[in-house]
Amino acid sequence: MPPKILERRRAALGKSSRRRRSKGNLSLVGKGPRLALSRQSQRNWTLAYVGTYTGKDGNGKGIYLYEMNPSTGELSEGKLVSDVPSPTWLSFDPFQNHLYATSETSNGKATGSVNAFSIDRSNGQLSLLNTISSEGAGPAHLSVHPSGRYVLVANYGGGSVAVLPILTGGELGPATDVKAGKGAVGSEHPTSAPPGSFAISGHDAPHAHMIHSDPSGRFVVSTDLGLDQIVVWRFDAEKGTLNNPRLLALPSGDGPRHFVFHPNGKWLYSLQEEASTLALLDYDAAKGALALKQAVSTLPASFAGTSFGSGITISPDGRFLYVANRLHDSITHFSIGRGGRLARAGETWTRGDYPRSFEIDPTGNFFCSCNHRSDAITTFRIHRETGNLTFTGRYTPVGSPAAIVFLAR
Repeated sequence: MPPKILERRRAALGKSSRRRRSKGNLSLVGKGPRLALSRQSQRNWTLAYVGTYTGKDGNGKGIYLYEMNPSTGELSEGKLVSDVPSPTWLSFDPFQNHLYATSETSNGKATGSVNAFSIDRSNGQLSLLNTISSEGAGPAHLSVHPSGRYVLVANYGGGSVAVLPILTGGELGPATDVKAGKGAVGSEHPTSAPPGSFAISGHDAPHAHMIHSDPSGRFVVSTDLGLDQIVVWRFDAEKGTLNNPRLLALPSGDGPRHFVFHPNGKWLYSLQEEASTLALLDYDAAKGALALKQAVSTLPASFAGTSFGSGITISPDGRFLYVANRLHDSITHFSIGRGGRLARAGETWTRGDYPRSFEIDPTGNFFCSCNHRSDAITTFRIHRETGNLTFTGRYTPVGSPAAIVFLAR
């Protein structure tokens, strides 16, 4: 979701305006244990990168590096390792030697950008390799194709998706394909929203929100929030092109945002931002075809008012699905049953404001929520048998956190 729309929502809710980013050198943030990657006692700690909103769009300064204690979930004091503007989505290459980050700029330019970094695996430091056009305004999401040869990017503001080739050494080359969203936008009011909802901001134009390959790499899936569509493209891995789109329409105004494949590759779960719903879709991997099977709300049955769905993921064992609810400020988890069907299993307060995204650490034991408006990450322990989340009591301060990814050492 572009920061301009976020600011309009904040104004409507009586929120105070953001502080502007202070200028300065790369620095430390927070009051946790200082980052000291050479210490013998921390050689097995997990590295984490956090992307933030910067400048007039937020309180962050770029990409921060943390260490996580794999026993307690504690995050170290963060170190700013890149000051590229608004790196709001991060993704590794398959070997985790390179990190790619959007710059979701909202300064009136016709296009945002994507940044390529090399990673020093000994200490987590980043070296900027190059920055290239995302081929559309406000790139909100990117992912790396399983072949490791392409970065796929969704431009929310520009309503387009693009394919960027990864060159020798990890740098990015000019786009090999760009596809613009076309068609009639959906209803201003979500069909499936709870009563009293004013989640109505994203249906003024096409808004590509996510793009990711299917598990095989033969097809690429993208969402368009403004058109209320999920698109499945046949992917030509030699040419880097998106072809023969299959369109799946969702209820008008509901706004598909993010999705996740189940580890078995047979089911795709789509989170609708403005309706706060989840859709279970059967996936035919041979044809790249989706079929709607189930739809459920991410909010309590008694809820009324406005909330926006944001993040979605599945536990490593494939038994539980988690989604974040902004304004309701909760994480809802579902058990995954026979045929992929969802049953509501629990709900946890995020201990923060506006959870934009979250991630499960490589051990599968900890869950970190990026609370955008309250400038902190909160950490929860995952109970493997029930999927329940228990707050560890740990807040990690960081300005306007947007995304977190883990690098196993």
